[in-house]
Amino acid sequence: MASPSKAVGRTQAREPTYLEALIPLILLSALVGGSVALFGLDAMSGPLQAGMMLAAMAASLIIMRLGHSWDEVAEAGRRGVSSVVSAIFILLAVGALIGTWNMAGTIPTLVYYGLLLMQPHWFYPASLVLCALVSIGIGSSWTTVGTIGVGLMGLATFTGVSPVITAGAIVSGAYTGDKLSPLSETTILAAQLTGNDLYKHLRYQAWVSIPAFLIAAAVLLVLGLSNTNVASDAIIDSELMALDRIFWITPINLLPLVLLIGMSMRRMPASLALMTSAIFAAVLGCLTQPQAVLSVLPTDGVTGGLGSFIKASWQVIANGFHSESGIQQVDDLLSRGGMASMLLTIWLIIAALAFGSILDEFGFLSKLIAPVLLRAKQTGNLIATAVLTPIGLNIITADQYVAMVLPTRLFGEEFKKRGLASKNLSRAVSNGGIVTAPLVPWNSCGAYMSAVLGVPTFAYLPFAVFNYMSPLLDVTYGYTGFKIATADGKPDGDASDAQEPVAARLDLTRP
Repeated sequence: MASPSKAVGRTQAREPTYLEALIPLILLSALVGGSVALFGLDAMSGPLQAGMMLAAMAASLIIMRLGHSWDEVAEAGRRGVSSVVSAIFILLAVGALIGTWNMAGTIPTLVYYGLLLMQPHWFYPASLVLCALVSIGIGSSWTTVGTIGVGLMGLATFTGVSPVITAGAIVSGAYTGDKLSPLSETTILAAQLTGNDLYKHLRYQAWVSIPAFLIAAAVLLVLGLSNTNVASDAIIDSELMALDRIFWITPINLLPLVLLIGMSMRRMPASLALMTSAIFAAVLGCLTQPQAVLSVLPTDGVTGGLGSFIKASWQVIANGFHSESGIQQVDDLLSRGGMASMLLTIWLIIAALAFGSILDEFGFLSKLIAPVLLRAKQTGNLIATAVLTPIGLNIITADQYVAMVLPTRLFGEEFKKRGLASKNLSRAVSNGGIVTAPLVPWNSCGAYMSAVLGVPTFAYLPFAVFNYMSPLLDVTYGYTGFKIATADGKPDGDASDAQEPVAARLDLTRP
């Protein structure tokens, strides 16, 4: 049933037919597919965003044809976009952080020490494990990717291993930790939505997450051992010398990372923690890397005074750090960041959320999901539907929170009627809603990962093994009955035993 806040001021309008509910999705598929076909991986530079906006406009016309006013449509879009404001703040803060961490030598120092320690053939599984440990510790996949992940991507370029496979390993590791950390807000939300104890949810989650992680580690290990395209010692030595020439390499440069991890573990809001670390890095860089800081200013504008350092830091926060060392790998690593670098990603997120939110609020999604749920007559089918629905919502609404909240509302009563423990549902929406979000280019998570790592989502997707093995394993468990818990010792229910039709419990007139 629609919340009171959504229902206020709504005109009398009819519900969409199945065809009307389906038309926006068909159009979206055509526009997204067309943009990728015409522009390839460059589609995210603008064509994909334009396609999403056109799909949102077409959906708006159908909604108005149903009897709703433009003001109602605009208000629904506003609510959808407002739900992602915190993600936009995080994106801007990460852009600033990447720029100042490069300027202060934090990322170069991580790469420098990594070149001395990391072996190319073990690089992919090592990246997976490192990101998983960090993500479990701080409870944030986004922060893990925006910090450790960026350093690993630079390190991959230097050692000659594939940045694309490395990006997949980073995303897999970050989301392993996100699913298994008691500090993760999405994990906490999944438990709360289904009324489960957090640690009970985590233990039940581990039956899928740990096998998926081990499979990912095995695949990445094979890919690493079979990789023969690694940089020679001479090339690595020249890259080390270039970093050492541009920056003063010292453990002091890692203080911004230590500060960020400390603030994250104390549960400071992500955007504030990231921005605080970025500003701290800018100040630290002015003290430890003065030449690197002043190098971002035109030669004739450098005085070496306080004003020059403030201007350079401000410039880097806004537009990123730029290097002209003469070594391409070094310059590609360092010439990144700045809030401006995230604007295309923010445009994509806004366009996708505007489309998804109006489909959700005006009952299109409930209309399409109801028939699917009616056909899920066996436990395996119900588990599969509970996993696949969040995946579809990640694609349609571009928001992992909608992909988690809506299925728990639609399927909760059905799991209860069939005697299935609610932790089955919390695990299903986690495996369908959380881990698949970074595999969708226009989802806020996929757009973020692509922007921060510098690798298109479709490129790293095949190597984000954990992220697609988790839902596959959950569906397999559903059909085999392995680790499918019942409530109060009741046997698995069957749709034929239901006294009340599923459709009767769904408010298809939403909103």
